[in-house]
Amino acid sequence: MKFFKFTAALAALAVAGCSTQVENARSENFEPVFPVEAIETEYSLPSGGIYSTSGQGLFATDRRAKAIGDLLTVQFTESFSAKKTQNAGTSRTDNYNLALPGAIFTNFDGSGMTSSTQQAFSGSGSAAQSNSLTGRLSVSVVRVLPGGNLEILGQKKLTLNNGDEYVRLSGIVRPADISAQNVVLSDRIANAQIEYIGAGQVADAGKQGWLRRGLNTVSPF
Repeated sequence: MKFFKFTAALAALAVAGCSTQVENARSENFEPVFPVEAIETEYSLPSGGIYSTSGQGLFATDRRAKAIGDLLTVQFTESFSAKKTQNAGTSRTDNYNLALPGAIFTNFDGSGMTSSTQQAFSGSGSAAQSNSLTGRLSVSVVRVLPGGNLEILGQKKLTLNNGDEYVRLSGIVRPADISAQNVVLSDRIANAQIEYIGAGQVADAGKQGWLRRGLNTVSPF
């Protein structure tokens, strides 16, 4: 009996730590990408001009992300709601009358037979779902596409007392949608993949156990 309790405790501990290990491994895919530094730098002699040929001038104020490794702030404005209602109904009634010749069926009471059938079906269903996500997340540019659009990637990990919370985002941003404050709205991100998930004791407490999930799958009721 003691051995069984010890084995069950080890199994529960392993399952509880599994989700955390999985999310920590996935976090490696969201590591920031830094620009590759040039090995050799070309120097040019001073030309005597007052204008620089570099990308940023003395009074340049455009700090919007545009190159690999640049940071960009994403403002989440996600709000979705969906509702579906379906009603269906069928009805059918059949009547049959059969007349019997009296000369043939002399001993039969009544001159005919009557039969009727009636079928009816009625069904209805409805589904509703809504979600909302607000906040900010800083991401980095990992690739500049040929058309000038920016591929972004980033995550935020919040460590709580009994678990971790992960906010992950990836997608493609059009430079024209980036504000002067270097902020882009989440609904302007193409192919956006947003994840807000948890790992640890708090997240596991809100999930069904593996045995219960298995029983629900094979249960005919």
